Amino acid sequence: MKTRTGKNLLLTALVSSLILLGSGCSKKSIVPPESTTGGSTGGTLSYPPAENGAFSENNMPAEGTLDDTSGSSYLAEDTQTDEYKMAHGRTSPGLSPIYFDFDSASVRPDMVEPMLDNSQYLKQVPNSYVIVEGNTDERGTNEYNLALAERRAQNTRQYLIDLGISPNRIRTISYGEEKPLFDETNEEAYKFNRRADFVLE
Repeated sequence: MKTRTGKNLLLTALVSSLILLGSGCSKKSIVPPESTTGGSTGGTLSYPPAENGAFSENNMPAEGTLDDTSGSSYLAEDTQTDEYKMAHGRTSPGLSPIYFDFDSASVRPDMVEPMLDNSQYLKQVPNSYVIVEGNTDERGTNEYNLALAERRAQNTRQYLIDLGISPNRIRTISYGEEKPLFDETNEEAYKFNRRADFVLE
């Protein structure tokens, strides 16, 4: 009886180990860098400190709910035309994405007008909250691109704050190169992948 129980325990342990090993496999291993801006990277939301307002660890959205945001265009992404994606990225209706130069996190002069329009829209819906999503093209390492996308999101957030939007209403997320709009490896695709999207919650 003891021998049989021992074999069953050994078999259970072996199967459990195999399951754990299998679940740990992934296509790309990403170790997010430390952020100097206080935000987090690698697909995690960056929240303002709890004492600044509405968001804290206690009232964060449930895990996995980000892509289900009603204002977001994620759900229809597979059916969108290339023209729609070029004009709107993954930004919620009523807002516009902004685009960045290669290896730059600065808001370009030609993106000032969309930023002004976005701030005006957010002022018209004062009870709304927005997530600024930073993205890059595929060039560079995963870690570098996560940090660059985080800087883009943080700079965009600060720009909105400078335009009069309360910091408590704006959160950031860095996707780096992980959520490209276009998979082609050319400058035409890259220029649309280097962007910040604005997703209403």
